[in-house]
Amino acid sequence: MKKMEFGLTSFAETHLDPATGRYLDHGVRLRQVLKEVDVAESVGLEVYGLGEHHRPDMAASAPAIVLAAAAGRTERIRLSSAVVILSSADPVRVYQDWATLDLVSNGRAELLIGRGSFIESFPLFGYSLQDYDALFQEKFELLMQIRDNVEVTWSGRFRSPLHGQAIYPRAQQNPLPIWIGVGGTPASMQRAGRFGLPVSLAIIGGDPLRFKTLTDLYRRSLAENGHDPEAIPLSVHAHGHMAETFEQADEEFYPWYQAMMSRIGQERGWPPVTREQYEWMAGPQGSLLLGTPEMVADKVARWGEALRFNRFMLHVSVGTMDHSNVIRTIEMLGKDVAPLVNGA
Repeated sequence: MKKMEFGLTSFAETHLDPATGRYLDHGVRLRQVLKEVDVAESVGLEVYGLGEHHRPDMAASAPAIVLAAAAGRTERIRLSSAVVILSSADPVRVYQDWATLDLVSNGRAELLIGRGSFIESFPLFGYSLQDYDALFQEKFELLMQIRDNVEVTWSGRFRSPLHGQAIYPRAQQNPLPIWIGVGGTPASMQRAGRFGLPVSLAIIGGDPLRFKTLTDLYRRSLAENGHDPEAIPLSVHAHGHMAETFEQADEEFYPWYQAMMSRIGQERGWPPVTREQYEWMAGPQGSLLLGTPEMVADKVARWGEALRFNRFMLHVSVGTMDHSNVIRTIEMLGKDVAPLVNGA
């Protein structure tokens, strides 16, 4: 297996503290994100991804701005969305924002786009959920035209037409890296394969090895459309937390994870997360990466062998746990897990 890249994702969570019933201040949380990026670079992690949300319990509604601040504090780490909700955004502005980030970071920006698993942005920006699929398809096609052409002529249903209009600034990287975030939809994997785009696969439940059918489908789609499957990266994203012992990691992580996942689940009509479900997910077959660095490295290596991905992104800030614990996990990911997986 090729050397695996390691990185982090965050939604800048400010979830209710189960002890106090209060949210973390958004300014405090965003400054914590900047510290996370600093630490990630210092321990050799390759990428930090920040997701767009429009909720009181997640502070990053404008990830490009936050990552631009991070760009001024760092030199090497790549800076990515995780994701930008393209369906409710203007592709012209999305390209301009991320091209600008690419320029100020000296070519370190990546744009990860998706439909979004939260729906708050649709009414906020005047879109109907009835157009969920059509919005993404149209805006994706426009974004690709913008990325690949300075002057664009285009028309569609959801935006005013463009008539040979030039779009600036242009990204330093040519082309600007665009990834597609996928939660488990075969059509999304096939679309990415048609365009030869890398995929970031979010695994937040169940047995990760069940996603092999999707990763195999993706590689077939790449090959059928004239792209080399070995030349295009595949990323996997999962939740996790580390400490010196499994018991310590479990004690620190469970209250926050259970509160957050149960609260979001309630919005979607799901029952609360039980201790039994959590323990299965933290076990050998589940999708939670919990315990010592050795335990986490073993899981990541097994998943990597089966799914053949070459980038792993750990989501470390599920809930508003003590930030020193988050920083410790980041340090362990870079100093311990990455060398173990890569045989360094």
